[in-house]
Amino acid sequence: MKRRVAYLLLLLVVPAGRSSWGTEERTSENDPQRKRALERFPEADANRDGVLTRSEAQAYRRKRQAGLEKRQAQGAARPAPTHADVKYGPHERNVLDFWQAESEEPTPLVVYIHGGGFVGGDKRSISPEVLRSCLESGISVAAIHYRFVTTDPFPAPQRDGARAIQFLRSKASAWNLDATRIAAFGGSAGAGISLWLAFHDDLADPAADDPVARRSSRLVAAGSFGGQSSYDPHVIRAWIGGRAHEHPSIYKCYGVDALDALDDPKLQPLYDEVSAIKHLTADDPPVFMFYNEPYGPLPDDARPGQGIHHPTFGLKLREAMEALGIEAVYHHSSEFRGSAHLAMLDFFRKQFGAK
Repeated sequence: MKRRVAYLLLLLVVPAGRSSWGTEERTSENDPQRKRALERFPEADANRDGVLTRSEAQAYRRKRQAGLEKRQAQGAARPAPTHADVKYGPHERNVLDFWQAESEEPTPLVVYIHGGGFVGGDKRSISPEVLRSCLESGISVAAIHYRFVTTDPFPAPQRDGARAIQFLRSKASAWNLDATRIAAFGGSAGAGISLWLAFHDDLADPAADDPVARRSSRLVAAGSFGGQSSYDPHVIRAWIGGRAHEHPSIYKCYGVDALDALDDPKLQPLYDEVSAIKHLTADDPPVFMFYNEPYGPLPDDARPGQGIHHPTFGLKLREAMEALGIEAVYHHSSEFRGSAHLAMLDFFRKQFGAK
């Protein structure tokens, strides 16, 4: 993924400022590479006229590079976890890191769930900005790993997310946590798991022999960055169009090896089970959503999986939540300024009742 982003950033600044077929400046209107860059980075269009020019591309690339250098410097100064690689379940990837905020009173908890298409990713990708802001304001933090669908198809990642929340609740006394104030967030796959945790019925089993399984899996809020509110390939095809439903991970998620196999009606209960929006009810918690993929239909030459972070996922979810009277905060990079992560934390603090 990092290599892909780096490649796209290079596309922002095509070597020459003039086209090879004349003196016309290369823009997204006449250059395919710059057009693809605008589709991937709509915020690079500084004057919002729908055209990405060379000067806009250069300015945006400098801004991105400066941001990357800042994040790398912050990451170098990231505090070590209070507890690292703590086992919360039986699988080798059932581990989490925990940072305990200094407080005499039990603290709220924010849980980070990494993305990676359910086939990759790492808990160490947590934003240093989020980590620092939480700890400075008396909020403890956890970051989890979960099973990949390369070995354990759906709903294993979702169930691992629930198990991690239950485990963290079981540590409330030992780790000075307020078990009633837990929120989760992530990007892409991590966002999908966070939304699933927010809406799914409580998985607590009061009769379980395992004390962790007796704990609640519910959240008081969730944060989604480019999250998918449905993993039903038929819904994705209807909502997003193009070839978004052909994302390379989709086969692994459902344990199939061909696109036609996804039409098997026997899979529908599983599609419903792992799609957050199918579990939405009026008693569910509020959600903060942020998207940066461009609005509108996908191009005719869209790649398999292109559009899997489309803002329609958030707009459909916001519509469904508002119909039930649930708070749904939605932002898009085209209209948002500042840090979306810090805005999400302000939203969480509101739900936590923090002053």
